[in-house]
Amino acid sequence: MSQQMPGGPGRSMQPQRGLPYGVLTSGVVVVLILVFAISNATTVIDAGTRGVVKTFGEVTGVFGEGLHFRVPFITNVVVVDVRTQRMISSSSAASRDLQIVTTQVVLNYRADPDAVGNLVREIGIDYEAKIIDPAIQESVKAATAQFTAENLITQRPLVSESIREVLLTRLAPRGIIVEDVSITEFNFSEEFSRAVEAKQVAEQDAERAERELRRAQIEAQQQVARAQAEAEARLEVARAEAEALRLQREVISPELLQLRFIERWDGILPRFMTGDTGMLPLLSISADDIQSDPVARPTVQPAPEPPVEIDQQP
Repeated sequence: MSQQMPGGPGRSMQPQRGLPYGVLTSGVVVVLILVFAISNATTVIDAGTRGVVKTFGEVTGVFGEGLHFRVPFITNVVVVDVRTQRMISSSSAASRDLQIVTTQVVLNYRADPDAVGNLVREIGIDYEAKIIDPAIQESVKAATAQFTAENLITQRPLVSESIREVLLTRLAPRGIIVEDVSITEFNFSEEFSRAVEAKQVAEQDAERAERELRRAQIEAQQQVARAQAEAEARLEVARAEAEALRLQREVISPELLQLRFIERWDGILPRFMTGDTGMLPLLSISADDIQSDPVARPTVQPAPEPPVEIDQQP
């Protein structure tokens, strides 16, 4: 006789297969929670960054680079970049001579890895807008006020160093390391730019005039030097001629004069000879005739004496 299950005829007792639906759902939820918990229990910190650990909002530690474990749902990690950052900022300020100057500054900085906890606790992760940009504005104004507009251009390294010193004073206590400060551009008012251009033109004209004056002076000095050299040369020639004449006077004698006369004589005797009675003619005898016949020498006849008149008295 078969037993029937209560509740109606035709139903027989059979064993149930598989897990109930509710148990399966609960198991899936547990697995998901475990996966989520495990994923939140680990943190990977990339190179060049630091992880600031917060427990219920309080900074409790700093993670270095690599894999770290933390308590899920209780702690969270704020990643802070400690690599060199570049920031460009423009600021307008008045120079010492009251010229408005717009300066563009490039700042290279980085967060101090040992002070990122205090940086996040006191300032937060938006420290660039909160402290760095205001510090640049203040440092540019302080440095610009120390120089005239002209010196800002001619002494740019000093201006950069002045800005850097102010930034170091303001940012180092807050956990920001200032690496380098560069001034990339100065912009002046149109009036000042025109004044600078006019001054440069005037300086160029003055330099040109000075060069021309120096060249004229050099040419004049060269002319004076040439004149002095020529005068000295003429003086030396005169001295040499005077010395030659002096030496000649020392060696001149009657015999030397007679010798020089004989050397220059052409062998022709003079035709006339002067005397008390006037000019008397002389015979012209060549030197060849005299040398060829030394015996036959012409004699000069004396001139006849004029007759003497005797007065006869009666």
